[in-house]
Amino acid sequence: MKKKKIIILGSTGSIGKSTLDIIKKDKKSFQVILLTANRNYKRLIKQAKEFKPKFVLIKNHKFYSKVKNELKHAKVYSGDISIQKIISSKVDFTMSAIVGLAGLQPTIDAIKLSKTVAIANKESIICAWHILSKLKKKYKTEILPVDSEHFSIRELTKNIKEDDIEEIIITASGGPFLNIPINKLKYVKPNQAINHPNWKMGKKISVDSANMMNKVFELIEAYNFFGFKKNIYRILIHPQSYVHSIVRFKNGLIKMILYNPDMKIPISNILYNEKKPSIQISKIDPKKLNELTFREVNIKNFPSIKLIKKCLNEGFSAPIIANASNEVLVNLFLKNKIGFLDIVDNIQEIFKDKDFKKYARRSTKSVKDINIIDNWARLKTTNMCVR
Repeated sequence: MKKKKIIILGSTGSIGKSTLDIIKKDKKSFQVILLTANRNYKRLIKQAKEFKPKFVLIKNHKFYSKVKNELKHAKVYSGDISIQKIISSKVDFTMSAIVGLAGLQPTIDAIKLSKTVAIANKESIICAWHILSKLKKKYKTEILPVDSEHFSIRELTKNIKEDDIEEIIITASGGPFLNIPINKLKYVKPNQAINHPNWKMGKKISVDSANMMNKVFELIEAYNFFGFKKNIYRILIHPQSYVHSIVRFKNGLIKMILYNPDMKIPISNILYNEKKPSIQISKIDPKKLNELTFREVNIKNFPSIKLIKKCLNEGFSAPIIANASNEVLVNLFLKNKIGFLDIVDNIQEIFKDKDFKKYARRSTKSVKDINIIDNWARLKTTNMCVR
């Protein structure tokens, strides 16, 4: 059987590690061609020694010599080199799992040389779906969403027309602060915010989950990816993270997808293209089903949800600004330079800035255009917090 040729962008992060865990159990089916990382050279070296890719990219040049000296079997690259300059022939599958807008250009490059690109980098879809979708058609590349909610929506809406759908519900766990009053949230520390009750994730996405900025971006991501009208989506709190998406149809039927909070499930289904199960399937636990609960989002506790309408209605590029500002603010919070509540408060202030509309309504035809808006938002946010 011919092995699937695989690229993993961001192999040392949680999604990258989960992907490699799946491949590890079935090495006869996959050939890892390229692994990339930014700074985590020790884990990258360990992964490369185990999976023996032909190519390795460590973006931070500071660690280039350490990686090169350890890996004799692979050709090692560093810096902002395009993966198209590393790999010349078509590959079967790319997992795009680089965190933040830094993952956009590598995702674009991956679309040009991959049959299938699985995107776990929501920033690419939020900020540049109009660019990605054009490239998808041009290069005949299949793009698949990895986020559990979007993977589930895709499964529920296959071959379904918008006219058949009444509502698409994205579930949210509520994170570690679901039952904590907002007046106490100003005292929480980074180690509390990254302690998600259900999912094992990176620090940045864990903070986003704690204040539900992740749901702001996931709803925008769903709107961009699936193309259904804006008002068809809503968010519902589901603390157990067992139901990932719900679709209510106009014929009265309601469908939902349930599975354990384990990213290996959507990754495995995408990787194998649903042709065979690759993970252990457990029996349905009636006790777990009986414990499932749902509730409406409390806007007072999660004011980030107010940003959804602003992002979708105040300019084509408003999501780029929200994403850039959020990345800066989460980084400052993790360094204990601002409080937890300051993240959303400052994003709301950015939306009130005198220059906001000029940048939010600016069209973007290239990564360069996106970076201009992104850089403005980052600088404005940084200056706001340094005052």
